[in-house]
Formats: sequence, C-alpha cells, structure tokens
Amino acid sequence: MAVDVLSVTLRALSFLALFQAAGIVLFLALRAQPLPHTESALHRIGILAALIAAILCLAHYLLEAARMSGELGGVLDAALQGMVLRSAASITLAWRLLGLVLIVAGLGLGSATRRTAGVTGAVVLLASFTFIGHTSKDAARWLLSPVLLVHLSVVAFWYGSLLPLYLVSSRESAQTAGSVVQQFSAQAVWLVPALLLAGLTLAALLLPDLSALHRPYGELLLAKVAGFCVLMLLAALNRWRFGPALQRRDRAAGRRFRQVVSTEFVLLATVLCVTAVMTTFFSPES
Repeated sequence: MAVDVLSVTLRALSFLALFQAAGIVLFLALRAQPLPHTESALHRIGILAALIAAILCLAHYLLEAARMSGELGGVLDAALQGMVLRSAASITLAWRLLGLVLIVAGLGLGSATRRTAGVTGAVVLLASFTFIGHTSKDAARWLLSPVLLVHLSVVAFWYGSLLPLYLVSSRESAQTAGSVVQQFSAQAVWLVPALLLAGLTLAALLLPDLSALHRPYGELLLAKVAGFCVLMLLAALNRWRFGPALQRRDRAAGRRFRQVVSTEFVLLATVLCVTAVMTTFFSPES
C-alpha cells in the first residue's frame, strides 16, 4: 500500500510538471505580443518544470517494479525491471523524455527555432499519454487516441497559461496585460467547446453504461466535470469583468484578476491529481 501511495504521488506531481512545461511552450507560441518583463522568467520556469518532470517520470518508472512486487525492494529486482522495460511504460517514458528535451531546447534557442522545437516537444510529450492507460487498450483506440490528444492539449494550454497570465498582469504594462488576457480569452472561446466535446466523447466510449458513474471511476470523473464547470465560471469572470478592467489601469481589478487566476491554478492542479489517482487505481469497467 505504501508503494502505491508513493507511486501515485510521483505520478500526480509529474502530471503537474509535465503540463506546466508543455503549457508554457504553447502559451509562448500562441502569444501575439512581446513580453519584455516576463518572457525570460517564463523560459526559466518552463525549463525548470521540464527538468523536474523528467526526474519525477524516471522515479515513477523505476517504482513500477516495486508496485509489481508490493514492496519497495522490488526496485532492485532485475526480473521485474526487465518486465517493465518490455512494457508500454518504457515507450511512454521515452516519448516523455524526448518531448521534455525538445521543450528545454526550444526554450533555450533563438526565436526562429524556439517555436518549432518547443511545440513539437509539447505534442510529443502529450502524445505519450496515448501509449498507456485505458484508451490504449480499448477497441476504439483509433478514435480515442486523437480525441485524448486534443483533450490533453487544451488542458495543458489552459493550465500552463495561468502562471504566465499571473506574471504578465503584475509585471507588464496595463495595455500589454489587458491585450494578453483578451487574446487568451478569445482563444478560450474555441478551446472550451473542444475540451467539452473531447471529454464527452472519451466518457461515452470508455464508460460501459450509466451505472459506471456510481462506481469509483465514474464518481471521480463526475468530480472532474464539476471542477471544470467551476473553472469555466472563473474564466468567464476574468474574460468579461477583470480582464477588460486591466486595460483601464484598474489596480484593484488587477489584484482580483490574479486571485481568480490563482484559484483556477489550484483547482486545475487538483483535477490533474484526481486524474492521476483515477487512472492508477480504477478503471471504467469495474
């Protein structure tokens, strides 16, 4: 049991670091305005998140053998580690590490090459989730995998943009901050329906019937849905009230905007942790 708790903790933390690294890259690639007072800090945060994610992913991978044996000493079992090496977990780890390397390279290179390398790394990293888990074993994998990739890409962009938005609103000029928030809100208008449609498609294909919603997997899924509903309300508040107020140089609005963004960050991080627990211990079928 202790091994399982340690494993899911490492997995949840790796999700936070992975989505932060990928999300910052996507935020920087899709922005239209220069960020003279924020961009260098975002590069450092993105690189740090990628390095932390690599360490956490490696630690979680090594712990797979311990989960098989049921005790921490299983990490040193060569036979069990060999089984892990031949499993889908190895492919997943390889893709994640490749994606993280590309993200670090993209954040450290010149602007002409940065966008291509960074975005490619983010796509490779997010695609790694299609090699393992419930979607990889389903008969409809050909449909589930691209839908899952869309779903994860939207989540990564949303989660990874919150810290940049917080920093931009506190460091950049009111005009720049308001423009960045307005651009992000305009992108969210298209992303939220994509997130909703992808989520509904995944649930419809993975859940065997409606009674599955009364089992642990379904209950955690409903908790995630409730979390996203609250997130959408908070995002709407920033889009229609606090975001426009930033452009009017309203300092109080700036503080409230950052408070809402901080709440979104914590809530979305909680959703990612719930996902780690849900996909580690439960399945849609039982």
